[in-house]
Amino acid sequence: MSYTTESRATPRTPCRTSLEVSLRLGKAGTTGIAIGLEKAVEVLDTLGSSMTNLNASSGFVSGAAIKGNEISILAFEVANTIVKGFNLLQSLSAKSIRHLKEEVLLSHAVQDLVSKDMDELLRIVAADKRQELKVFSDEVIRFGNRSKNPQWHNLERYFEKVSKELNGQRLSRDEAEAIMQQLMTLVQFTAELYHELHALDRFEQDIQRKGEEEEGDQRGDGLAFLRAEIKSQKKQIRHLKKKSLWSRSLEEVMEKLVDIVHFLYLEISNAFGNADDPKPFIGRMSNRQRLGPAGLALHYANIVLQIDTLVARSSIPANTKDALYQSLPPNIKLALHSKLPSLRVVEELTIADITDEMEKTLHWLSPMATNTSKAHHGFGWVGEWANTGSEVRKTGVMRIETFHHADKDKVEYYILELLLWLHRLAIRSKAVSDAGKVRPAIKSPVGAALQKTNEQISLLTIDEQNMLQDVNKKIPIRRISKSLDFDCLNIRFRENCRLTKSRSHSSCKSKEITFNRIFSKLPVIDFDIDKERALNVIDRLDVVR
Repeated sequence: MSYTTESRATPRTPCRTSLEVSLRLGKAGTTGIAIGLEKAVEVLDTLGSSMTNLNASSGFVSGAAIKGNEISILAFEVANTIVKGFNLLQSLSAKSIRHLKEEVLLSHAVQDLVSKDMDELLRIVAADKRQELKVFSDEVIRFGNRSKNPQWHNLERYFEKVSKELNGQRLSRDEAEAIMQQLMTLVQFTAELYHELHALDRFEQDIQRKGEEEEGDQRGDGLAFLRAEIKSQKKQIRHLKKKSLWSRSLEEVMEKLVDIVHFLYLEISNAFGNADDPKPFIGRMSNRQRLGPAGLALHYANIVLQIDTLVARSSIPANTKDALYQSLPPNIKLALHSKLPSLRVVEELTIADITDEMEKTLHWLSPMATNTSKAHHGFGWVGEWANTGSEVRKTGVMRIETFHHADKDKVEYYILELLLWLHRLAIRSKAVSDAGKVRPAIKSPVGAALQKTNEQISLLTIDEQNMLQDVNKKIPIRRISKSLDFDCLNIRFRENCRLTKSRSHSSCKSKEITFNRIFSKLPVIDFDIDKERALNVIDRLDVVR
């Protein structure tokens, strides 16, 4: 497509030569998809050569100058711009517009937080699409100014005239998609090149580290292996450079990007019709404070996501709760302080009841917060490829599905309600946790069975049980008696002492004091029988000798 300085000064449609080239590119793209990625790139190479000759013959620049203007390291920035154009083109398809009108704009989140007026919602989306196109076209203009061919300089004048001339000649939808598919094929190879370059850098760091650490024969073997890997890696990189945007001329890509920008201007107008009018939109939105213009969309989204994470956990750590509180805006903190003193936790409410109540809001509010986070951390720069793998990331989230246009007062109301429920959840969780740590009383009821006693003894803490075992080991009792009267009185204890053979081992008084310390931790047992007679039978004192 040839856009001279004179042609951009006078608004007119793209020239015949440009349209013919675009048609050829569209057909080539369809053929390329059928025969595979490699064939598509080969066709693109051929068409790129023909465009170089065409531009050279126009007399603006020499063919040698254009051919030498490879994209090179700029390929990663160009790839990022192409993905933005691809996402915008996809969002304007008939399927996407139908999904927008029948599902997105009718969702609970959009209707509650943005607007219930469909005309207003369509104006909002149309304005968003114009803004996306402005970002895309500005990057195309920047690349055009870096071209050696002056016909691609100062494209902002041409795009401004195209935006006002909406009935001009343009590509068909199929032709535009074929061109974009060609570009996305190059983007895919460029993403792979990005990864392979990083892999080469890691190999070179490894060989340097091994050269410093290893010695002897092992050093030679290890370095030889790494050198072979580096050689293979460099060969793969050379191959990908030929197939990616790296080796394409900037003029070749500019030809296609300008056609896509022209198509998108007209497509936005066709998709939204009368809704594509910024004047009434600005008037109706001025009386509402939105989170996006206030710079609070991502902050509020993170608060909602933190609450959602805490609700999903079985317990609420104090440090996490404190971090959430510290991240709250001052006005929400103030409102929370005013409501907490009068907050009552109904005893009948269980943890499940509270979480169910919170889920009623979170099930539609949390997805919008997630979309907001994705939009802010989306495909913004070439480094995103390192996190998403070699597959180029394509996002279908529209700004209307985020907190950008959400009413600030309404979002703050829902966040405050969730915080109050979270406070109830923390109180109830703590009560349940404390109840599990309380040790019940261990005194047995009168007349309980011996099996009940064993169960109660097991309720002693581990430290108490260890203390009892240590005391039993340290105080040997050398007596005839095979039993210990755990609740003996002073008089009975002295009587038992007279029956032992080892009265000189220790005094009865010291044993009585020691036993009383131990027995105070054991349950009081009433066997409901004559204790003295029972003990005599156990000690075989009832046998006449």
